[in-house]
Amino acid sequence: MSESQILPSGIPTSPQNSASRQDASVLVPVYRNAAGAIHVVMMRRAPGGLHGGQLAFPGGRREAHDADAFATALRETEEEIGLPPTSVTLLATLPVVETHTTGMRIAPFLGRIVVPPAWRPDPAEVAELIDVPVASLARPEVRGSSLETFPTWPVAQRIDWLLVGPHRLWGASYRIFEPLVPRLLAGEWPI
Repeated sequence: MSESQILPSGIPTSPQNSASRQDASVLVPVYRNAAGAIHVVMMRRAPGGLHGGQLAFPGGRREAHDADAFATALRETEEEIGLPPTSVTLLATLPVVETHTTGMRIAPFLGRIVVPPAWRPDPAEVAELIDVPVASLARPEVRGSSLETFPTWPVAQRIDWLLVGPHRLWGASYRIFEPLVPRLLAGEWPI
């Protein structure tokens, strides 16, 4: 990036932000329930911090000992929600998403999971796990946009979102997941 760039969210980045990007990875965990419906597992972050209370997928910053970006996603998923790497089958490496406020370059991975007998979310990082049928996120009434202001934004921005229960999925998580909804429902991957 040479000058400012407009990200898919419509929010500009500056060259300074682009130069200081940090690598991170997330896992988009999906599975098919006993009735055959495709589900996605999300989490609502614990209160506090820049993303406190927001919906997200398990993941975080790459560490020096991670073999690659997928290893980061698996490690972070196990740390945050207690899902072991042996319960994840990689289905797709998704397009990288960059954020403007946190300076992250996020490598997302779609993974078919074996749901554990009991989830073990880390209470320091996860307020709740949300298991939602993907078909419910394709309905027009759960889609919306609004003008929002945040302390780290210089001006109000219009954001697109999906309503997941009483919460909104927006930002980088929205940009990762929203294009997957029709593809998951069309059966593009063996789930």
